[in-house]
Amino acid sequence: MLRAQLVDAAAKLLATLDQPETLTLRQVAREVGVAPASIYGHFPDLGALVQHVLRLRYDELAGLMADAARPARDPLADLVARCAAYVRWGVGQPGHYRTLFGGRMPADLVPRSEHGAGAGAEMLEAVVDALAGAAAPGRARATQEERWQAGLMLWTAMHGLISLYNDHGTIPWPPLDDLVTELLALHTGRPEAEITAALP
Repeated sequence: MLRAQLVDAAAKLLATLDQPETLTLRQVAREVGVAPASIYGHFPDLGALVQHVLRLRYDELAGLMADAARPARDPLADLVARCAAYVRWGVGQPGHYRTLFGGRMPADLVPRSEHGAGAGAEMLEAVVDALAGAAAPGRARATQEERWQAGLMLWTAMHGLISLYNDHGTIPWPPLDDLVTELLALHTGRPEAEITAALP
């Protein structure tokens, strides 16, 4: 029970601190109402606790993206579902999104996959594959390096959209799904109507 409380407290603090990388054991302990030393019975140090929280958030987002894409009937529907889930989660969970992708967490705390890549790379690889299959004729990338670069540019665009949407909420933004549709139309070369029809 205490372990779960520590995880919840750390997750809350990471999502609400202006500088999540400054989180301390004392802050987590105070949030739960225990002595800092109590944490060591569940995690060897603060880094292990933070890694655990980050892994949970990565898994949550990856699971949402995979679930959204599961009923997809073609590569375009797969891509649209994954990207819409990513953007909606990022806007719906701004603090957690900033913690995962804001670039402030020390590299040694970012969870690694079983292949040694950063946890976010697994989600990006799925988007790269979907984008390669969804691109309009004439937009397909021939080499793996070109496909990877196209995926990175799409991720960059989604990250910019989420960050600006979250940080500048007073701007009269169009509906989020409209922005996702236009963004994907630009990156796939597909008509917006096809993107809209594929939105889950």
